[in-house]
Amino acid sequence: MDAGLVVVDKPPGMTSHDVVARVRRLAGTRKVGHAGTLDPMATGVLLLGVNRATRLLGHLMLTEKAYDATVRLGAGSSTDDAEGDLGPSASTVHLTEDDVRSAAGAFVGQLMQVPSAVSAIKVDGRRAYERVRAGERVELAAREVTVHELLVTDVRRDGDWLDVDVSARCSSGTFIRAIARDLGAELGVGGHLTVLRRTAVGPFTLEDARTLDELDGEFRMLDVSEAARRCFPTYDLDLDGARDVSFGRPLAVDLGAGGNEPVAVFAPGGAFLALYRQDGGLATAVAVFTS
Repeated sequence: MDAGLVVVDKPPGMTSHDVVARVRRLAGTRKVGHAGTLDPMATGVLLLGVNRATRLLGHLMLTEKAYDATVRLGAGSSTDDAEGDLGPSASTVHLTEDDVRSAAGAFVGQLMQVPSAVSAIKVDGRRAYERVRAGERVELAAREVTVHELLVTDVRRDGDWLDVDVSARCSSGTFIRAIARDLGAELGVGGHLTVLRRTAVGPFTLEDARTLDELDGEFRMLDVSEAARRCFPTYDLDLDGARDVSFGRPLAVDLGAGGNEPVAVFAPGGAFLALYRQDGGLATAVAVFTS
């Protein structure tokens, strides 16, 4: 089978690994991986690579992501979401919609965010969530993340709870569960996530995504060359340049991309060859995909 990307609309209740296992069967290959884990409760865009396109995934991990979520105010949770044990409840009757919107505004921009303890971040070689489930107390260091946009789209009461719908655009590594936790702490009532749907990973949105049932009926993937053109700045080579790239040689070209970001380079016929990065007067290989 050819190489390419599969954009899955992940259902609730499945791990990202479950989705990979299902796509391996559908694609007829073991060479399937995913970029950006989604929790079992979460739904939405999960990006998978098939065959040599799996090597693209590591370069796509740092891309911007977008989410729709519901934060329940009135109690925290041991996992910062609805799957954990709830802490003591607190009254939300004094909170107004303006209070919530004002507090949410503090979570836009560059933030020092403490990840959820049940995240996949490794601590001394083991995933944090594995340590938590083994009964260990895990304290993760704050890390810088960027929340480009956090829109409060609805605020409504559900008994003693106050449910807040938000839409977020953020850097990779941002935990929406942590935003729910910290929003509840800011308002003094506790908070946890009850709904999470990822709506975009870089240029890939729910419009590109297919459910597993749809893929079972017709397995489709985005060719690796088209995927590279969508995900990176591009540079088209002549025959000599394409030959040099096949050996991973530096190129005496100006890729024309700002900064130090990877650029997808293509053969004269349009085939994706490699990711290169500008290094002074030369372009040097980041990853070669010709073999």
